[in-house]
Amino acid sequence: MTDDRPDSAPPRHSAPTPGQRPGPPTAPEWPRQPPPGAADPSRGDGLRGWLSRHSGSLLTGATALLLLAFVGVVGGAVLVSMPSAGGRPVVYPTFGPPTGAPAATSAAPVATSAAPPRASSPFDGTPAAGFPQGQAGIALPTAKRTGPFTEKQVAAALAKVRTVLVTARLDRRFMTTDDPEPLIRQFARDARADLRKSFASDTFAAYATRLAPGARLTADQPRVKGRISYRATKDADGVRILAVTTNFVWSYAFQTSSTATGDGLVVVHDTVVWSMPHPDDVKRGSNGLWIEDANSYAANVDCAAFDKGLLGLGTRGFGGPDGPDPDTVFDPAATLDLPDTC
Repeated sequence: MTDDRPDSAPPRHSAPTPGQRPGPPTAPEWPRQPPPGAADPSRGDGLRGWLSRHSGSLLTGATALLLLAFVGVVGGAVLVSMPSAGGRPVVYPTFGPPTGAPAATSAAPVATSAAPPRASSPFDGTPAAGFPQGQAGIALPTAKRTGPFTEKQVAAALAKVRTVLVTARLDRRFMTTDDPEPLIRQFARDARADLRKSFASDTFAAYATRLAPGARLTADQPRVKGRISYRATKDADGVRILAVTTNFVWSYAFQTSSTATGDGLVVVHDTVVWSMPHPDDVKRGSNGLWIEDANSYAANVDCAAFDKGLLGLGTRGFGGPDGPDPDTVFDPAATLDLPDTC
């Protein structure tokens, strides 16, 4: 079902993807580092509500993060999205950049081979059975000098993104407690206030996993498949940015009494653009990691729990008459625009 809450964002310049809430028509602003001796310019409004339009600045003062907006629910499956920022890198909802996209420095795709799962694995009989386990599925591309960013700066940004991914999607303590600070403090200081607001609502679900009350994972590590790429870009004000795009499928095994293939699995497919401004172009509080855009699709979920941003096991499994094709759900090259089944 489509989220029809009244505070949707204005249309994009181009036609939006079906089922997705359109993004803003103007590019965000970053707090620029003034040249020596120049007066410190005052910036305008920051973000307003979790579903409000992004008008003004993405990184202004202490209210900077463009938060996520729910756009659809899938009954076993749910789509979550945040609008892309005009003039800035956009999320690629497939395994790699689409044809005709600006040139980017690409990561080599992660290896898809892993140690054979044990015979009783809940992943047996599904595409996730061949995915790497846990952190092994998050392979970084080779860091190279890119635009104004040195090889060292690129390597540091990639390592930071990987650490955030591990916390947000794989750390069981983080997923099962009410404290989001272990993740929030990994971002730029000016991003943290709005990140805390996102965790007070349901808007974190496009980039982080929290388990619903009563939901229990098995001892099996989640299976992970995807890739990471990066490129240098600029915003409308000329702030230099290293944009790191991640595109992963995360498959979680939940405790269940069902013995049917895949019934105990919840699958999340997300694409996120993480932005690192050049330290010479922004103030100290804005130096660090930000979320630029994020989209997430979850399948075989408890719809009521996911409406709160929480992950729990659904009751329909995969491959039902109303559900998406299982191979598509597990494929990081597939679109996130899959049918709603809630």
